[in-house]
Amino acid sequence: MVSGGEGVSRIPRVIRGLTIAILILAGTVLAAVNWWESRVSEPYLGGSTEDRLLTVPFGSSVRSIGQLLQGSDIIRSDLIFAAYVRISGPDPLQAGEYLFENPISLALVVRILREGRVHHYRITIPEGLTMDEIIDRFVQEGLGQRHELEPLIGRTDLLGGLDPEATDLEGYLFPDTYHFTRAHQEPALVSALVTRFMEVWTPLRQKRADELGLTIREVITLASLIEKETALPAERPLVSAVFHNRLRRNLKLDCDPTIIYAIRKTGEYDGVLHQSDLALDSPYNTYLYPGLPPGPIANPGAASIDAALNPAPVRHLYFVSRNDGSHVFSSSYREHRRAVRRYQR
Repeated sequence: MVSGGEGVSRIPRVIRGLTIAILILAGTVLAAVNWWESRVSEPYLGGSTEDRLLTVPFGSSVRSIGQLLQGSDIIRSDLIFAAYVRISGPDPLQAGEYLFENPISLALVVRILREGRVHHYRITIPEGLTMDEIIDRFVQEGLGQRHELEPLIGRTDLLGGLDPEATDLEGYLFPDTYHFTRAHQEPALVSALVTRFMEVWTPLRQKRADELGLTIREVITLASLIEKETALPAERPLVSAVFHNRLRRNLKLDCDPTIIYAIRKTGEYDGVLHQSDLALDSPYNTYLYPGLPPGPIANPGAASIDAALNPAPVRHLYFVSRNDGSHVFSSSYREHRRAVRRYQR
């Protein structure tokens, strides 16, 4: 009698062998997947705790971008980076300047590059700066070149006919906080400030100007004087009232900032207003010529624009500094002289 026990016993051994092989293979695959996931998804600290700024040039290949990233210690491996880019989707990586926070995962790096989340520089233009000072601010922040920015202050076409008398953009570069990238060209910087002004000059403000019988140029010129005379919100409507009242009486405005502006245009301002400067023959010299100067002397903010449109209901004709940032307002010359003697000795 022939027994089949030996053949039968061989089958479980084969099954056990296959099972072990499958388990080993599965373990190897799982380990490989976990290793891959760790390389892709876990934040990489690198050798530095600081955020890193990196510029990806136009036309860069995936390989060269990976080398840049590894060279800046943002990712572990340019080879893993290239592999992940190819298997994770067809969207291209975009050029630009990027700020990578530390630590950061390779997957997030790729997502940032694909979405083009380029780094924006925050720049604040304070109220009351002149065009030249705004150009200085851009240049100091590394946004734009002076020789490219200076000619743009004559781009009155950006106003769209809002001020037909404008010969430059003084008064229409709205002070605000902006965000620009290194890729922004100089015309885009200037255009952004003018566009913001156009947003601020609402139909309601235009309606109020019409009610006062003022052109937009007159309103912005008056607002620029108010901006330069006081930084106190409560005083802006009072300063506006003084100027409105003097204009109605055809009195000279006697506004120091207008003379300073005129001297600056000659390039001779030394930081101090001298008594002799009051005789400077310039249409901006409101000690010599009645009425508003030819145009704005700075770029006012919304609060000063609204003050120009809404003067306080007072009869004040004069104000003098207390030398602490505030002013004394007077309705008669006698009161004004008394205040001058007290605060300007």
